[in-house]
Amino acid sequence: MKDTPESPEFDGLLEYLKRARGFDFSAYKRASLMRRVQKRMQSISLERFADYTDYLEVHPEEFAYLFDTILINVTAFFRDETAWDGLRDDVVPSMLASRPDDGAVRVWSAGCASGEETYSIAMLLAETLGRDQFRERVKIYATDVDEDALNQARQAIYLEKQVEAVPKALVDRYFTRDGARFVFDRELRRSVIFGRHDLVQDAPISRVNMLICRNTLMYFNREAQSRMLARFHFALAERGVIFLGKAEMLLTHSQMFAPIDVRHRLFRKVSKESWRDRLAIMTQANGDEAAVAPASTLASLYPAAFDAAPDAQVVIDHAGLLAMVNERARVLFGLTPADRGRPIQDLEMSYRPLEIRSLIERVVEQRRPIALKDVEWQTDGSVARYFDVQVTPLMDGGGGRSSGVTISLTDVSRAKELRLQLDRAKEELETAYEELQSTNEELETTNEELQSTVEELETTNEELQSTNEELETMNEELQSTNAELQATNEELHNRSDALNRSNSFLESVLKGVRTGVVVVDQELAVIAWNHRAEDLWGLRSDEAKGQNFLNLDIGLPTDQLRSAIRTAFNGTGEFGEIILTATNRRGKPIACKVTATPLLGVNKEVCGVILVMEDQAAAERFH
Repeated sequence: MKDTPESPEFDGLLEYLKRARGFDFSAYKRASLMRRVQKRMQSISLERFADYTDYLEVHPEEFAYLFDTILINVTAFFRDETAWDGLRDDVVPSMLASRPDDGAVRVWSAGCASGEETYSIAMLLAETLGRDQFRERVKIYATDVDEDALNQARQAIYLEKQVEAVPKALVDRYFTRDGARFVFDRELRRSVIFGRHDLVQDAPISRVNMLICRNTLMYFNREAQSRMLARFHFALAERGVIFLGKAEMLLTHSQMFAPIDVRHRLFRKVSKESWRDRLAIMTQANGDEAAVAPASTLASLYPAAFDAAPDAQVVIDHAGLLAMVNERARVLFGLTPADRGRPIQDLEMSYRPLEIRSLIERVVEQRRPIALKDVEWQTDGSVARYFDVQVTPLMDGGGGRSSGVTISLTDVSRAKELRLQLDRAKEELETAYEELQSTNEELETTNEELQSTVEELETTNEELQSTNEELETMNEELQSTNAELQATNEELHNRSDALNRSNSFLESVLKGVRTGVVVVDQELAVIAWNHRAEDLWGLRSDEAKGQNFLNLDIGLPTDQLRSAIRTAFNGTGEFGEIILTATNRRGKPIACKVTATPLLGVNKEVCGVILVMEDQAAAERFH
């Protein structure tokens, strides 16, 4: 049975082409793209896209034939002659007249294929400027996604049939005959730079005075066309000209281009004086169509909505609808572009982490911002987060009416956690200080008792002269013991301080580490479980400590760690490392890298194992 247009196997083929050769055809019109691929499949007697994907893996030479079929590369010198006449007679003279006499002229020939249209504009400009001015002032950038077509264009060699459309006078001036072939003028060729460029993904060439992209946009879907046209607008200099193919129109993009000659598809860039309008076009060029709003809406919402970045921020319009939301807020509240335009009361964020609707009413009524500190939000994973919330009214520039509100949330969880840790550390230090004071008083009392005993012994010495020598010896021993006790007291005091500092430092380090850290003893009982381990597996430290690690019911397959743990216990200093497929506390599958390292005691003996667990995808984002 043949594949249907809805078959996921076709998506699999497109993904393989992108992964194997770097060509992303997802923006092409699906129906025509599928038709061309099937045409190539028929030539090698294949019907299913999955079979063709397998065929490409075994026969890499097939990529060249497939890309030739998809990209077509149909072009010709001075194609649509009347359009080129209009370009020569009206547009080019006007463009050059607006430039200084020695000003550079930059041309971008996008989708140049084998170079015929690129060399056509080169001849037209050379005829208008003269050879010397052309070499000094003109730079033509010719780009295409097809390397084979670019290599052919770089050679600038064409057959007699290909140059039939070129006027004989131009052939005589700009081509050299070499048998049955015609070679383009080498001097003019030096002003042309060819390079690979993907119009969908790559950044545009900037500050060009003329952009030629004929019958290329029509191969892409509407979304890709809109994104490419926004990039073309950015690429063009002030009053820059764009020349399209006869099958392409710009009527739906009149806010970016004004027609010069609609019949010949010649348009001029419409300059955007307002930075908000330029920001809207650049947003469109980056592919975020949902973020492009009418200029009147942008004028009132853009400045206020993005002032608070990089904090989470949402904008509610005067009708109570979600107007804008930045990336941090989308992640925080689980919002999508489809949520724009929904009433705020229909969204979970209207009551979590706090009742926001009443705050909005107060802000609109009082026309002044409201700030709330340390708002607690208990997430699904039972981890409390804290936010500073700021609700600010947005006023229009005219009558001072409210056009909406912006809500900013600053995550202060880490700061609050550090304050709590500091408070706990102070309490522990005060308790330890009190205990040390009590111990010191007890030692002083003992010292006084010892001194009293010495006095009694001296009295007894007078009465028992026969035992004088023994008592004197005992007295010396007691005095020595007293000194040792004082030294012991100081040593205990110092050790206690060092131990408290070490424990506080170790606890702070473990909590600040971005990877999960678990320490087990020789019986595999958990003796340390840091904050990141809690975040990964949803098990608190007090729940894990004392439990056999291999018996813990978490998303990590602990049974598979026996070998790595044994390696760490073998006493050779080696560590075990393994990457496991696990499920984090949110139920999301992750690739977890686990490293088992021996925990050495005072005498370098192995008294436990340190397990370091890291989410590979999160680590890559961090780096």
